[in-house]
Amino acid sequence: MRIIPAIDIIEGKCVRLSKGDYDTKKIYNENPLEVAMEFQDHGIQYLHLVDLDGAKSKHIVNHKVLEQIASRTNLKIDFGGGLKTDEDLRIAFESGAEQITGGSIAVKDRNIFKGWIKTYGTDKIILGADALEEKVAISGWQEESKEELIPFIQDYQQHGIQYVICTDISKDGMLQGPSFDLYKKIIANADPSLKLIASGGISTFDELPKLKEIGCEGTIIGKAIYENKISLKQLENYMLSQ
Repeated sequence: MRIIPAIDIIEGKCVRLSKGDYDTKKIYNENPLEVAMEFQDHGIQYLHLVDLDGAKSKHIVNHKVLEQIASRTNLKIDFGGGLKTDEDLRIAFESGAEQITGGSIAVKDRNIFKGWIKTYGTDKIILGADALEEKVAISGWQEESKEELIPFIQDYQQHGIQYVICTDISKDGMLQGPSFDLYKKIIANADPSLKLIASGGISTFDELPKLKEIGCEGTIIGKAIYENKISLKQLENYMLSQ
């Protein structure tokens, strides 16, 4: 199972929110590159980079941060937040993203998102399927759509999607544990080719082997690292032991 630390960006700074609420913003580091380099120093290979300004303004904003991290580390970065147009995607990939995550766009403009899958390939495009009570949430989690989570994922699998990041919003940033039952349900109802990346609520190291056992292909860890609930040394040892 891949370990994927998260860096969320507001105004160029590394922050975390609780349940996607911008009013709960807490700044952890003024310099995201510093954080990314520390991850790399501990053997981390992947990074989940979220442009929260972009998610709010509905277009890419913090691509300079992406470019800086991509050019000065070897991390394989998946980038999301506010990607709405072909131009946004061009900027993200030219700035060094290995993959991009589309969430709101996959709900609001399926034709554009399906076009991206065809143009860039299924290894480059991740479906962001973030949910509250199994309903897909959009616009930086500011809106709930009418889309049911599992049929939404199933539909995109029919169009070639393999990678899906699923965040249970009620768990995100709360350090109360991830939604094991939700992930089991998704995997049980999905095509076996699904590469499910669990996100939200990771609070202790012991949860990681459980997510691997369920069948998650990766897990995104945010606040648990920043609040020292899980150390980078623990993650380093875990990766070496797999």
